Amino acid sequence: MRGKTLFLLSLSVLCLMAISQCFAAEGVVSCVERGKKLFASKNYSQAKTVFSQCLKEDPENVEILLSLAGVELTLENLDEAENYFQTALQKMNRTSPYISYTYSMLGDISLKKQKNKEALDYYTKSLESNAANVNSLVGKGVITEYQGDKDGAAEFYRAALAVEPLNLIARQRLINLEPDYFTDEEILTALKQRYAIAPDAKELTEEQRQLFADIHSAEQRKGVEYLKNKYVKVPAEYIVTLNKGTEFERDILTLEGYNALSKHIGQDAISVFQRVGVPIQSVFSLRNMKGEKIFKEDSTLTKSGFFVYTEALQNRKAFLLPQEAIPPTPAKLERIARQIDALKAKGYIQISLAEKKKIEKETFCSEETLREELGLTIIPVNKNKRYYLVAPDNPTDAKKSVSYYYVMKNRAKKNPSLKVPRNTFVESLTFYNYTVCLESDGKTL
Repeated sequence: MRGKTLFLLSLSVLCLMAISQCFAAEGVVSCVERGKKLFASKNYSQAKTVFSQCLKEDPENVEILLSLAGVELTLENLDEAENYFQTALQKMNRTSPYISYTYSMLGDISLKKQKNKEALDYYTKSLESNAANVNSLVGKGVITEYQGDKDGAAEFYRAALAVEPLNLIARQRLINLEPDYFTDEEILTALKQRYAIAPDAKELTEEQRQLFADIHSAEQRKGVEYLKNKYVKVPAEYIVTLNKGTEFERDILTLEGYNALSKHIGQDAISVFQRVGVPIQSVFSLRNMKGEKIFKEDSTLTKSGFFVYTEALQNRKAFLLPQEAIPPTPAKLERIARQIDALKAKGYIQISLAEKKKIEKETFCSEETLREELGLTIIPVNKNKRYYLVAPDNPTDAKKSVSYYYVMKNRAKKNPSLKVPRNTFVESLTFYNYTVCLESDGKTL
């Protein structure tokens, strides 16, 4: 009887434990559902709080870890999201349906962090688990595109669209790449759709290839929307609609529409440049920062001109006025800095433009003579800016020390503690009351 009582008590304890576990499991499920509802309603901070509570109840729950990772990723907390995804990955078995998704999200995080090689590895692992993961196909396409392989990128986007035909990211990126991966036959078809070549054209010329690239570029820069805003009713001959009435409907520019767009933008650009302070007489002489003209002969913008125009719309100056010099590139400035440092290491001293002019005035020498015979070094930066250095004192070649002598002589007037070296060449001329150069031609005596 005693044994039977103990058995019943033990059975009761087991039942109570089972009921407690059921209630706990039910509590976690309810907790997760509450978090999902908050996430769906975009209450991300509250969803994060709820999912964190759920995880305390069940630290091994992969679904909760992935939910927390998703919230952190949405909040752009990339490190936290990555940690949760990695933790979830460690707790998954090899057949988990979440493996491909998790690797894909880790790829997205690495891509956001601009760690492209790492992202590519994650996307590859994702596709090894599920070859139809659209996010990973698009991600791989994006990185391949960054690497310069446009054809390879197009293949990934096409594969993504084969799985999910309405994927807008893959479709738009594929459209962006058309000039890069289209075959000659496809470009011919595209030009015929735009009424840019004869309907019976069979061979593509380089000029036609460039024309397609230019029209396509104008479309990608929202040229169609521009014309729609410009006109109450856009002339029918300016725009063609492909796949009308389908999910893939797309407006493209005809050749006539492209030409009209170019003229309108050119006219708008003239007004915009005047608005930012460019005199009307200088507008058509504007150049970009490389010195390239931004207007064509027909008053339309070049490719670089369009960029300059869009910058001006944002009140950013990306143009050069006729009198402005082309700014040096950072690489050129670095080369010049190294050149100056090397000369200073040899004892050269850097002087100002005013000091250079003073030497010219006192010696009656031309800049050319100072540079060729009298120790002046000129380093050009652009047409409006140059650096000047003079060679150090050289007792064995007094002529090469002339510029240095006059610099030190003039500096000593302001700072008497400076020692002015002797220069036998200048002294001998001074003795006979001669100047270093003849005033008439700037050449040395």
